[in-house]
Amino acid sequence: MLNMEQTAKAFFEACEAGNGWDTCKEFCKPDATFTCQSDALAEVRTLQAYADWMKGLFGPIPDGAYTLKAWGVDNERKAVVAAAVFTGTQTGQGGPVPPTGKRVEADYTSPHKL
Repeated sequence: MLNMEQTAKAFFEACEAGNGWDTCKEFCKPDATFTCQSDALAEVRTLQAYADWMKGLFGPIPDGAYTLKAWGVDNERKAVVAAAVFTGTQTGQGGPVPPTGKRVEADYTSPHKL
């Protein structure tokens, strides 16, 4: 059985690599919620929806990848926080606009309450 940090890391790696809910669900509660302050994710309310949103992001940004900048574990509060930068180039189909060939870079923080 994985400990809290191992579980959070396994989820983070699977989710941020675009593996979708089918892979991520083994690391989460089925009814896990999700919140975000990004307009692009305003309607996403569950961790399942977020994992599948991330999977969909790899359509328009097929070379998408993240660089982990910080990883913190708070055992007292049963929480893990990751800070990362997502990068990629919009060369694929499926985005809100046709492929632009432009590079994207977005900083984000991902807290996980376990």
